[in-house]
Amino acid sequence: MSTQTSVPAPAGKSGFQLPKWAGSFGFQIIAALIVGLGLGLLAKYTGSTKASPNGLGASLQTIGSSYVSLLQTAVVPLIFTAVVSSISNLREVSNAAKLAWNTLLWFAITSLIAVLIGIGLGVFLQPGANTGLAQQDEYTGKSGDWWAFLIGLFPKNFLGLGASSTVAESGAVTTSVSFNVLQILVIAIAIGIAALKVGKQAEPFLKLNASALAVIQKVLWWIIRIAPLGTVGLIGNAVAVYGWDTIGSLGKFTVAIYIGLALVLFGVYPALIRSHGLSVKQYFSGVWPAVQLAFVSRSSIGTLPLTQRVAERNLGVPRAYASFAVPLGATTKMDGCAAIYPAIAAIFVAQFFGIQLDFSQYLLIALVSVLGSAATAGTTGAVVMLTLTLSTLGLPLAGVGLLLAIDPILDMGRTALNVAGQALVPTIVSKRQGILDETLYNAPRNGEAFSDDTPTAEDPSASGVASSREQELETSKA
Repeated sequence: MSTQTSVPAPAGKSGFQLPKWAGSFGFQIIAALIVGLGLGLLAKYTGSTKASPNGLGASLQTIGSSYVSLLQTAVVPLIFTAVVSSISNLREVSNAAKLAWNTLLWFAITSLIAVLIGIGLGVFLQPGANTGLAQQDEYTGKSGDWWAFLIGLFPKNFLGLGASSTVAESGAVTTSVSFNVLQILVIAIAIGIAALKVGKQAEPFLKLNASALAVIQKVLWWIIRIAPLGTVGLIGNAVAVYGWDTIGSLGKFTVAIYIGLALVLFGVYPALIRSHGLSVKQYFSGVWPAVQLAFVSRSSIGTLPLTQRVAERNLGVPRAYASFAVPLGATTKMDGCAAIYPAIAAIFVAQFFGIQLDFSQYLLIALVSVLGSAATAGTTGAVVMLTLTLSTLGLPLAGVGLLLAIDPILDMGRTALNVAGQALVPTIVSKRQGILDETLYNAPRNGEAFSDDTPTAEDPSASGVASSREQELETSKA
C-alpha cells in the first residue's frame, strides 16, 4: 500500500482540518442518512406527497431514483461477466466441487434458521391480530407457483431481456426494457461451464470476459463512491412519501420484521462466526460498508461489487472462490427477503383473515422459504416470494396488497440482512476448508472501507484494481 506524507499547514494559515474518521465511507453514509431523514421530514411537512411532490420532494425523488438507475444499468453485464469469470476461476481451486456443495449447504442452513425465527416471532407476537385496518380489495398481482418459477428459468433470448409498452392518455407510447436476473444467471452458468469444457480455444473469450468485468467493476466503484448522495435522495424520498403514519398502522408487523432481522444479524450470524473461531468484531467492521449500501439502495445486485470486495479485502475470502460464491448469493441467498419476511408475512395474513394454520402449513412455509429463495432474483422487494408462499399455503393474495404500502421501509432492513449473509457464508466455508486468509480477516480497519488494498499472493491479477482503488480512497479523503 502506498504511503503519503502529511505536511502540516503553516501556523496561522491553516483552516479547520476534518478528522480522519470524517472522511471515511461509513461516516459519509451515516451523515447522509441523517441529512436525508431531515430533508424528508421537511418535504413531508411542507406539503409534499407522492402524487404531487413539491420542489424538495421532487428533488429527493429524482436523486434517489437516478442513483438506483445507475446501479441497475450495470446489473446485466455485471452478473454475466462475474458468473462466467467465477466459474473459470474455479479451475484454480483444487476442491471446486466441494466448495460449491458446501456453499449451497450453508445457504440452506442459514436460511432455515432465519425462517424458523420468523415463524416463531409470527406465532408469538401475533402481528396480524387487532390491526384496526379494513380488509383490502383482492390483490391482482400474479400468483406464484412452482411451475411458473421453473418455466421462468428458461430464457427466451440470449440475455433474458423483455420489453413492454404502455400508452398514456395523451397517446404517447413508452417502452421499457426489463431483465430476469435468474435467467441471466442460467445463461452465464451454461456459458461458463461450456468455456471450461472447450479448454484452450476458450482462453481468448475468458480473457476478454475478465477484462470486461474489470472495466464494469471500475465503473461500479465510481457509482459506489457517490452512494452518500444517493442515500440522501433515497432516505429523504422514503420519509417524504411514507412518513410514520403508514408504519404506525402496521406497527406490530413492522416491529416483528425488524426484530427478526436483528436476531439473525446480531444473534445468529455472530454465533456462527464465533463457533468457527473468528472475531465477531472483525466480521461486522469488514462487512459493514456493504451492509450500509444495501440498506439505502435496497438492491443485493447493486451492492454485489462492494459485497465481493469486502469478502475478499476485509474478510480474507480467496478471490477465486469469492467470485463464485458472492454473485451466486446475490441472486439466491436472501435471509431477509426469502426467509424472515415471507414467514412473518404469511402468518400475518392468516391472522388478519382469521385463518388457523396447522403444523404442516408451518413446515410448508419453511420448505418454500428455503427452496424458493431464487424466486426473488431480479425483483424489487419480496412481493414475488410472498405471493409464492401465500399461494402455496392457499392463503388470500389480498394480503399482499395490504403490505405493499410499507414494503420500501421493510425492504431496507431485509436487503441489509441479505448482503450480510451473502458475505458470511463464503467466510464460513473458507474457514472450514482452510483457505481463509485470517491475517487479512484480522487486519485493522482504521476507518477505511477496506483493511488492505494491496494484492495478495494468491491474487496477482488484482494489482491494477487494487492500486486504483487505493487512489480512489485517498482522493475521497483529500
